[in-house]
Amino acid sequence: MGDIEAPSSTRPRQTVLSSILPSKEFVSSRKGMLLIAEVALSFVSFVCFAASTAAAFVTVPLLEFLAALFLLFAYSTKFNERFKGFLWPLMDFMRCVTAAIIFFIISIIAVSKYSEGSSRAAGVFGFIATIAFALDFYLIFNELADFLKQGGESNDEPSRQQDDFSDSDSD
Repeated sequence: MGDIEAPSSTRPRQTVLSSILPSKEFVSSRKGMLLIAEVALSFVSFVCFAASTAAAFVTVPLLEFLAALFLLFAYSTKFNERFKGFLWPLMDFMRCVTAAIIFFIISIIAVSKYSEGSSRAAGVFGFIATIAFALDFYLIFNELADFLKQGGESNDEPSRQQDDFSDSDSD
């Protein structure tokens, strides 16, 4: 009967794990580093809140962790380019604004009301996460403002346009 040919060894094999992980280009970009920081800080804050007596605040870090993880996946795999119907920069902006405000509020409450070490650690990591989210929404706001000043004449997203400009500067 027919023999099965051996797969070509000249073609690079892409494993399932490497297709899920973010690319090195995205991880080294400013947006990639901010999203990784947001994922890590939200997860650490979630773990600290879960281990403390302030467990009522565990929902916010969990939701922000999942939202940041989804956007990290979407941006790194260019999933956002396939779904043009969503306003990805605006969704990301709203996520960052709400996360910064809510993290700031629950961090103040965790540090001032609870005396347990894990609650205070969650509050400190929450303050650091607030800074990361605030920096992210500031940078997204500047990109959106520049995009709107240009009249929004292109179909490209603002973050893609800035990447194109920075690529042409390095030539």
